[in-house]
Amino acid sequence: MSEKINLKIGDKAPGFSVNDQDGNVINLKDYQGKKVLLYFYPKDNTPGCTAEACSFRDNYAELIAKGIVVLGVSVDDEKSHKKFIDKFSLPFPLLADVNHEIVEAYEVWGEKSMYGKKYMGITRKSFLINENGYIEQIIDKVDTKNASAQVLDLLK
Repeated sequence: MSEKINLKIGDKAPGFSVNDQDGNVINLKDYQGKKVLLYFYPKDNTPGCTAEACSFRDNYAELIAKGIVVLGVSVDDEKSHKKFIDKFSLPFPLLADVNHEIVEAYEVWGEKSMYGKKYMGITRKSFLINENGYIEQIIDKVDTKNASAQVLDLLK
């Protein structure tokens, strides 16, 4: 594992190339000229992650109107993502980061604790990347039920 670089606003967003739920290869560089919301969540079909995804779904038209491309990322595989998208009618791609390429690059993979047990997992975090590929905003404390409002408030 490489040394932490502590990504911050103004840094060049780390590039990546991974599959979405349909097996399409998604590269960050393909979105040059567009704002990208890269949101990291722990697991498909869990209560908090479902609330967050549905928040983006319910306000998707407004996000698109503001020129934002929404990309969700977890370490779940394509099949899991496909089921999650179908079950909740999610209109945006979910990236299957099964090799931890993106979660490591964006420093959201690490030790977590639940009910006194320690385990490795994704820290819920969102990055707004500008049209030139630089990190414009970072949301460290995501409110799952109001995740889209948090993003839209940053644009005001």
